[in-house]
Amino acid sequence: MSVKWLPAPEARVGIVVSKKVGKAVVRNKVKRRLREILRRLHLPKAHILLVASPEAREAGFAELFQDVVRALRKSGLIQ
Repeated sequence: MSVKWLPAPEARVGIVVSKKVGKAVVRNKVKRRLREILRRLHLPKAHILLVASPEAREAGFAELFQDVVRALRKSGLIQ
C-alpha cells in the first residue's frame, strides 16, 4: 500500500486498484474495503491518493486496516 498526499482545504480521497490485483470483482471488493477503512479513520484535510498493491487481493479486512494505518503513519498524515 502506498499513499501520496497534498495539503488541501477539504479532505478528498482517491483509491487506485490496478488490474494486477485481479479481475473486476476482486478489485471492487478491495476498493469497498479500503473505502470503509478510510471512513472509520479521522483523516486530516488533504487530497489523498491510496494505491493498493497486488497483495491486497489475499488480505483480510483487519490486515488491510493495519496496512492502511501503517502507510498513513509513514506518510505523516496520522499519528
